[in-house]
Amino acid sequence: MSKIRVLPEQLANRIAAGEVVERPASVVKELIENSLDAGATRIEIEVEDGGTRLIRIIDNGEGMDEDDVLLCLERHGTSKILADADLEAINSLGFRGEAIPSISSVSRMTITSREQSADFGTTAVLNYGKLYKIHETGSARGTIVEIRNLFGNTPARRKFLRTKRTELGHIDEVVKNYALAAPQVAFILRIDTRQTLHLDHSQGLAQRLATVLHYSGSFIEIGYSEPGSSLPRLSGLLVPPDSPLTGSARIKILVNGRSVKDRMLTHGVAEGLRGFLMKGRNPAGLLHLHLDPADVDVNVHPTKQEVRFRRSRDIHQLIVQAIQQGMQGYQQTLKSSFFKSPAAAVSHPESSSKGKPYTAPSVVPLQTVIKTEEQIKTVIPETFPTVTTSTAEPLPQIERSTTTSLQNQSPRPTPLPQEPQGHGLKIIGQYDKLYIFCQSSDGLVVIDQHAAHERLLFEKLKKQFLKGNITRQTLLFPETIELSVVDTAKVEQYGQEIDKMGFTIREFGGNSYVISAVPALGNHLAPAELFFDILEQFGSPTGNQRKGSLLEDVLASMACKAAIKSGDALSLKEIEALLDSMARADLFSHCPHGRPVLKQFTETEIKKWFHRS
Repeated sequence: MSKIRVLPEQLANRIAAGEVVERPASVVKELIENSLDAGATRIEIEVEDGGTRLIRIIDNGEGMDEDDVLLCLERHGTSKILADADLEAINSLGFRGEAIPSISSVSRMTITSREQSADFGTTAVLNYGKLYKIHETGSARGTIVEIRNLFGNTPARRKFLRTKRTELGHIDEVVKNYALAAPQVAFILRIDTRQTLHLDHSQGLAQRLATVLHYSGSFIEIGYSEPGSSLPRLSGLLVPPDSPLTGSARIKILVNGRSVKDRMLTHGVAEGLRGFLMKGRNPAGLLHLHLDPADVDVNVHPTKQEVRFRRSRDIHQLIVQAIQQGMQGYQQTLKSSFFKSPAAAVSHPESSSKGKPYTAPSVVPLQTVIKTEEQIKTVIPETFPTVTTSTAEPLPQIERSTTTSLQNQSPRPTPLPQEPQGHGLKIIGQYDKLYIFCQSSDGLVVIDQHAAHERLLFEKLKKQFLKGNITRQTLLFPETIELSVVDTAKVEQYGQEIDKMGFTIREFGGNSYVISAVPALGNHLAPAELFFDILEQFGSPTGNQRKGSLLEDVLASMACKAAIKSGDALSLKEIEALLDSMARADLFSHCPHGRPVLKQFTETEIKKWFHRS
């Protein structure tokens, strides 16, 4: 007698249900996909008791006649594909023909459907996979699917469900994901008879996304395709990275209208936002990747949430470039908001006595008086004897005028320029030797001086690194250092990159190396201290971090150490130089580590603080 047997159809369906129907949200997902494939323009979802007691999906799609209702109950019964070639270029959300029989095998199911041209509909009633009855009925055009007592015949499956609140959260996420994928379709969600979501088809995508995310601000628009081709294409809307929403929300990614979870895609988003999003925060918004169906395989898993790409590297690069392009456009929008042209700048107040200087608030004098015991500080000091050997363009610096120590003198107000500067801001002063307060035509602008200078230095360093001409300072007295085995391995692996960063080193026997030149950062670190600090940024010599990302991290660290610091008092001239550099920069809104550089408070916001109209 043979040991191998063909499983009964009902048992096979229950096994398939274990893959397709993980939880109530899986049922909602499969049924919404069927409704969208049927061309529905309105979908209603009703849920009771976390989806175990009732799930009802009502749509106004094309509907089915009696024959199709019976066929959809059969395993692998589908209208989506007919031949092998169709499987290579899937244009529909569903195609496997497994969802309905799998769901019916673990629930009590009722399907009522009526074609658009039919005079009556058809109702089929199933009891845990067995057809109980089928009959004609009067119904609205479209399809209604009711699922009751989910997992009623598999108590072990029901026992593994999470709390009602958790299961409802998954259902809510599924509905919102497909509502964003199909903004032309109205979605209504009712939980325990209470309507919790109503998205009308007349809403635009931005308005619908704002509703879903509970967000009231503006979005960064993403739109990018490969030159000379309409596909692949990436479109979408991102929440600005300094929004409080990025603390918890997650990016929603669609591929050809299908909500997917893919590490390569999320990594591409993170790379595109590198330098704009702080660690520990998450990108928020919606991205829709449009591909030729032949270039993506959605037949990877029964849930169809995992996909494979034919050209995954190209897709990754497209996402990075699209987001970077979108962020550059966002920077230009910010620039026009923060930095006005001189003609549109806020005029500086003048006293009635012509020529008399305007006095800044005394608590924040624009010109800091250096006490006798303080040494004159420069933003870019020389901390060791150097000879500049490179003719590369110098890094952006804030010039400091040489000021002798003042004794027994009171602070004098600094005259403000009579003509608007290129940045178009009126400088109010410096707070806590870290924040620069300015007035714009729209309100109050607060700037983090360290973060601002750090971004400027980073962009300059990156350009010089790519050209291989970072300015070097040759040491009059070369310094000998001892490296550990790990650090020696880093030098051997990244020797070319270290040289391009402005370090000149050579072996001196054993684990000894000699540093004869360092990048002209003008910081306070000794050559050995600077070298070891940068070497530490390379991490493990056997790590798998992408070299481009790693090198940017190293350059960001170099920029951070060279930038003006918290506690550096800046004169008016220095602040003007910083603001002018920011106004000319392509990227300025965030430091390389993702911290915001500036914040604007509108006149309306400030009035609200003090309850003024």
